[in-house]
Amino acid sequence: MSALTSILAAELIKIEETAAMDRELQKQRLTHHLMPPTGWLNDPNGLCYFKGRYHVFFQYSPFDVEGGLKLWGHYSSEDLVSWRYEGVPLYPDSSYDCHGVYSGSAIVEDEKLHLFFTGNVKMDGDYDHINNGREASTLHVESEDGIHFGVKEVAVDYQDYPETYTRHVRDPKVWKDDDAYFMALGGRKKNDQGAVLIYRSENLKNWTYEREITTEEPFGYMWECPDMFKIEGQQVLSVSPQGLKREEYRFQNVYQSGYFLLKDGKMDVKEFQEWDMGFDFYAPQTFEDAKGRRILIGWMGLPDVEGEYTNPTAEKEGWQHCLTVPREIRLYNGRLYQYPVEELKVLRGRDFRIDETQENIEVFRPFELEMKLDTRMCRISFGMDLILEADGPKVWLRLSKEAGAGRRQRNAILPSGSLKELRMLVDTTAVEIYLNHGEIVFSTRYYPEKMSQTVKLEAEKFQGYIYELKEMTGIK
Repeated sequence: MSALTSILAAELIKIEETAAMDRELQKQRLTHHLMPPTGWLNDPNGLCYFKGRYHVFFQYSPFDVEGGLKLWGHYSSEDLVSWRYEGVPLYPDSSYDCHGVYSGSAIVEDEKLHLFFTGNVKMDGDYDHINNGREASTLHVESEDGIHFGVKEVAVDYQDYPETYTRHVRDPKVWKDDDAYFMALGGRKKNDQGAVLIYRSENLKNWTYEREITTEEPFGYMWECPDMFKIEGQQVLSVSPQGLKREEYRFQNVYQSGYFLLKDGKMDVKEFQEWDMGFDFYAPQTFEDAKGRRILIGWMGLPDVEGEYTNPTAEKEGWQHCLTVPREIRLYNGRLYQYPVEELKVLRGRDFRIDETQENIEVFRPFELEMKLDTRMCRISFGMDLILEADGPKVWLRLSKEAGAGRRQRNAILPSGSLKELRMLVDTTAVEIYLNHGEIVFSTRYYPEKMSQTVKLEAEKFQGYIYELKEMTGIK
């Protein structure tokens, strides 16, 4: 351990211990979403299943609740319900990442866990840090136990990226196909066109640039957090494009996250499908577990939203943001459906049966709501804090001024034409809403004043349950 690493680790211990002493006063902390011990959390990284445990790394800034210097935090679990905080495995302590350990991925090979990530270096001076003044190399570390990692090595040097790209190349996703390894990097071309760079390796050490993937016409100026995988034989490219024009029913956030179902390695911008229609979702990553499931976790947050959203937990409690619950992905009717992994059902406590004869139900967060409907119109409200309304294929999610902390409404169109089934996971200050078994999803932070809420259900015919939810263990 270098002297710099020792200093950072010692300061981190002090900060996390101080935060732990104040935890009982932090009423807005979450019970079934992974979150930072203190400070700032963003992108999920290095998702994998290794030697009997699930590993979830994340970008972490414990020193600044608004972001700042990035490290990697780390949770692990045997069952996706009981978690253990493993601390910080990667510090910005080398000449290649001294201004931040940025996003990346994991691959398990030869009984070792390999992490690939972007090391961020921003030079002092009059630079725009887009076309000049930034070094963003792809780095590689190995581990035999998933906890302790070796020396950082350069996998792809920033000087070796194609000349047609700016200095914004980052977020490696690595996978194996037959006997070769491949890496996708998100990029911004000099003509302000988003793209993905594909590299190839035979040994995870030496990488060769192979090709780029992009659209004929520019579709955003930067594609962050790329992910490539196959599901039921269908190749998928997931990206988080920046620079799309906002619309009424699409691209409603400052930045988006979605996917293309590739056809012969090509895609059409008209077929881009967003992962999530809520206020808080970005930078998702997927992995395949030992059961053969494709699991997705996203960041319940967004960058660059200062002008329209103020997270109350930042000022009041010294932390902000969380990750979504793990979601299993399935291909159905030409789109990817997402649904909470089956393991989360063990968190269900007492249940209360509901139907159209009941209108107002007093509940205490956290809870889960599950309904089947046989009606064109539906309205579900949590007091005035949150309202979900459906009329045929159109769906609206509305938040009050106070609960939304600046955000008010998001819209969606159900491809199947109507709402038949919904499931809502309601945490202390977060809600995930799954419509028609994950055909459309809304992920949103919201901030009601009281823990108790009156749920009002308005629909001609429905039946379902409300479940009390137990806490996940091990969330710091």
